[in-house]
Amino acid sequence: MDNYSDFDGLGLAQLVATKQVTPAELVEAAISRVERHNPALNAVVYKGFDDARARATGALPDGPFRGVPFLIKDLAMPVAGWPRTSGSRFARGVIDAEDGGLTARYRDAGVIPIGKTNTPEYGITGTTESAHLGPCRNPWNPGHIAGGSSGGSASAVAAGIVPMGHASDGLGSIRIPAACCGLVGLKVTRDRNPNMPDGYDYTYGLVVDHVVSRTVRDSAAMLDATGYPEPFSPYPAPPKSGLYLDDVSKSPGRLRIAWSSETANGHPIDPEIQAALERTADLLRRLGHDVFERGLGIDYRALYAARGPAGAANFAAGMARLIDEIGREPEPDELEPLTWASLKSGRKVSGADALRSLQDMRMLNRATLAAFADIDVYLSPVLGTPVPEIGHIDPVNLEPREVNRRQGRAFPFTPPFNFSGQPSLSLPLEMDANGLPIGMMFTAKYADEATLFRLAGQLEKEAPWKARRPQVWG
Repeated sequence: MDNYSDFDGLGLAQLVATKQVTPAELVEAAISRVERHNPALNAVVYKGFDDARARATGALPDGPFRGVPFLIKDLAMPVAGWPRTSGSRFARGVIDAEDGGLTARYRDAGVIPIGKTNTPEYGITGTTESAHLGPCRNPWNPGHIAGGSSGGSASAVAAGIVPMGHASDGLGSIRIPAACCGLVGLKVTRDRNPNMPDGYDYTYGLVVDHVVSRTVRDSAAMLDATGYPEPFSPYPAPPKSGLYLDDVSKSPGRLRIAWSSETANGHPIDPEIQAALERTADLLRRLGHDVFERGLGIDYRALYAARGPAGAANFAAGMARLIDEIGREPEPDELEPLTWASLKSGRKVSGADALRSLQDMRMLNRATLAAFADIDVYLSPVLGTPVPEIGHIDPVNLEPREVNRRQGRAFPFTPPFNFSGQPSLSLPLEMDANGLPIGMMFTAKYADEATLFRLAGQLEKEAPWKARRPQVWG
């Protein structure tokens, strides 16, 4: 299938449904592209080709993506019989005995997983560069990062290896790689997608799973397939009013949209990013929306400080479960410096400090949610700088403090909406002077993915990105 990469997931599924291609042919097309492009990208770190070929020739569920090749991030997503390294030398021997809850829902949607994708160690950084799996590279320019922590999936989707891939987001890990690689990346409302029965490490609601994709409709259709409450969920997301796929083709109406480039540390963003943000605001205004400049006005310093103890303690708790599973403590060379620093810090947090941290976050999140009382959408960039080069944010060789300082400059916008649980979407609306994508981030009220899909559908039509092609493609 020479034109395989030109189709999105729903397009490929339509070819299967009309018997123009078979699932086996699609799997072979995807495998050939892994073999062709992965040496340059290092996006796919486990090849489940035999499993995929066997599944493609068997009975498949009649889901919306029946027969479509798919990739799963190598972090916190069990796949029966496959390794789950979490990007770490310490976890390199972990093999999952059965599928996780969301893996099962992906299979029910009809996709055929063909492998696992690169991730930084335990998903800690916004760049996918680890000692164990090596750096993942950007198809637009392999000298630059693919983002993190879902960089492997984003790189593979952007290169046309698969039309969409699994991603997860705890502080920006869907939106950052989507922005770096020119993709659609939605961080869904907390608990919109299930993460049980294997959701211990899901950071008290901060982490969510979904996909990165090249089209808005693929993102919507997959969330329709997976985003329904699991039985006995203690905190289900509010129900949706209809199919998200239908929302993509509906008019968003006249939205009140606030935009800002305010950052947590007060540093101005790169002038090229600022100009792209202002052009996006002008585009929205021309489309008939009520658009005005206004920041969130929240106490970023207090919010980030409040998250610290709970985040550190949660990581230590997750590592304790992994240590129990493996049966020993990690050796000095089995964790990277930033990971060791995070683990040691988390082990020092008292129970009282962790609970106070959660209490403070709960109260401070009210201010973030209140900022949406009179607006429908908040617009900002995803990155504050152009896409960094490989090695600029290097968790393997840089001191942890310097890693975090550089991350703060590059990725200043995404975390507040993990804290508040709101849906937040990156769209590839702009390109910089060096031919690298610039992602714009649209955030809606709690549980209001519908508004984001309606607006994204409008923008995809009015400012299309489908025809753009990276250096490494197809």
